[in-house]
Amino acid sequence: MLKVENVSKKYGGHVALDAVSLQVPKGSIFGLLGPNGAGKTSLIRIINQITMPDSGRILLDGEELQQKHISYIGYLPEERGLYKSMRVGEQALYLARLKGLSKEEATKRLYYWFDKFEIRGWWNKKIQELSKGMAQKVQFIVTVMHQPKLLIFDEPFSGFDPVNAQLIAKEILQLRNEGATVIFSTHRMESVEEMCDDIALIHESKKILEGSLFELQKQFKSNSYEIGLKTDRRDEVKEILATKYKITNADFQSMENDLKLNLHLNGKMSSNELFQSLLPYGEVSHFVEKIPTMNDIFMKAVSK
Repeated sequence: MLKVENVSKKYGGHVALDAVSLQVPKGSIFGLLGPNGAGKTSLIRIINQITMPDSGRILLDGEELQQKHISYIGYLPEERGLYKSMRVGEQALYLARLKGLSKEEATKRLYYWFDKFEIRGWWNKKIQELSKGMAQKVQFIVTVMHQPKLLIFDEPFSGFDPVNAQLIAKEILQLRNEGATVIFSTHRMESVEEMCDDIALIHESKKILEGSLFELQKQFKSNSYEIGLKTDRRDEVKEILATKYKITNADFQSMENDLKLNLHLNGKMSSNELFQSLLPYGEVSHFVEKIPTMNDIFMKAVSK
């Protein structure tokens, strides 16, 4: 759906993007990640034609990005932009008309979303009367109501309590399932794991990682296991295992007072072989391969 080719952007002497290339698959949720100041917002602004790249190009659905594509995109910025003194319904209709919808069609779609979020009673309220989370719901509706091909959400859960954050996450997944392509920028790594199919990580203006979440977890896994052993010889068993494997103390929840260890394999021993090798030392009560979290991957990639 979106192809970014060698895009660079400078602001004065500051390099915001340095020859960044990435591809966003159709019908996917694509995580655009990076520390503060990495260049994510600069790229999002270029995709939305708020600013232009110094070099490189962007293709949207096979065509080089042009003005007509603005109506193909729905953008929820991190810094919200609703007019505080306008009434909710009046403002939503105004923004819908800017996206090319007739008043009749805009009203129909807005009523659908307002009823879905159970906020029809807010129609005649002013934005300044709403909480941050309530205003966020309105902005989300304004972003998606024209059924764009590409949705860009920049920190979409900011201001939401856990219940409403889950509601918005569910709607984003549903939009993906209905055919929309989503670019999702957030610092909440648990949300990336729950929602994203693919990710790109930008750091200091350069792309340093890109791929499916599954492939990146395989790439960064450390061949480590959390184990719990029921044994009366805790210190002795720990010393024996330390001669065979690299071990560190583990901290996981358990109903038993087990010997808890992180066990790091050096060779190509299978998980089955490892499990069997532990049986002489006690009852194995916990045995889990340590899959790197998105937070682990983020920290390791950026620190490198």
